[in-house]
Amino acid sequence: MTDVPARTPEPPYYAVIFTSRRTGDDGTGYGAAADRMLELAAGQPGYLGVDSVREPSGLGITVSYWRDEESIAAWRRHAEHTATRERGRERWYETFQVRVAKVDRAYGFSR
Repeated sequence: MTDVPARTPEPPYYAVIFTSRRTGDDGTGYGAAADRMLELAAGQPGYLGVDSVREPSGLGITVSYWRDEESIAAWRRHAEHTATRERGRERWYETFQVRVAKVDRAYGFSR
């Protein structure tokens, strides 16, 4: 996680929105696995960036940005990502939702 929003190119591109509530099971490698997934995703073709936040209550939102749907599909099929998703279902997540959206317009402000 960073304190600055991801720098993305001019649209169009895609956003994968992962909203989750954790189980509180932090003793089984969640932090290391999450860091590894961010590192691994950053090396994938089509990856553009990520924004991620988590409340102390366990609710979190991670938005990863991708050039196209093919890049998202390739990331989903990545073997290590697949194995980590399964561990997440088994241990770390009470519930989660994944939403994929096409970004047609983006703007912002920086001081």
